[in-house]
Amino acid sequence: MCLLQDCAPTAQSVKLTFPAHAAKRAWKGSKKGALLPQVEVSWFDGGIKPMLPEGWPAGKNPNDAGGCVMFHGTKGILVCGCYGVNPWILRPGGKVETPEAPKFRRRIEKAMDGGHEMDWVRACKESPENRVKTASDFSEAGPFNEMVVMGVLAVRLQTLNKELMWDGPNMKFTNITPDEQIKIVVEDKFNITDGNPTFAKIYTDPVPATEFAAELIKHTYRKPWSLPDMPV
Repeated sequence: MCLLQDCAPTAQSVKLTFPAHAAKRAWKGSKKGALLPQVEVSWFDGGIKPMLPEGWPAGKNPNDAGGCVMFHGTKGILVCGCYGVNPWILRPGGKVETPEAPKFRRRIEKAMDGGHEMDWVRACKESPENRVKTASDFSEAGPFNEMVVMGVLAVRLQTLNKELMWDGPNMKFTNITPDEQIKIVVEDKFNITDGNPTFAKIYTDPVPATEFAAELIKHTYRKPWSLPDMPV
């Protein structure tokens, strides 16, 4: 199977750890500067699935509308489908509850409002002074996208066989040394010989890991393709 050097992984399992830090803004029930605890995020896709938690209802498919999200808390697990659809709570012992969450945010209904795409178009047309922020604002969607693509980049760097430390403000890894190199599988051969499976992987030549990571973080586009300079 040709894996290609320019494609994303067909499947991945990634763990991201966000260290404890002071909140940069106030949230409901907390204040700016309050200490936020360490959070671990596990991401699975491409058919790789997490272990179901203890007490999971027998026969219940975790895939709801194309995905599943689990928020592990001290009193239970909040579960929902893709984009937060159909939330429910799994309590210790397997008790299932439906949360009664107040709808305090502005809602976007696809049928009535044209979805988040048209909400973005609407915001583009409004003046900066009177603009109503989109329900899916780039200030939140941008960092979330950074988290997801960091998982892809970590998979591409997995032959380093180490935990990677990411410096978000400076957009670089801090613990990849100049002498470290990686190889990428370009072909993964599999055959049956005399009833026994045989494997033969073909790799690229070794390349410096720092240069490889830097190119993926800020990609040099092939001519004549390019992106315009983004506003600061």
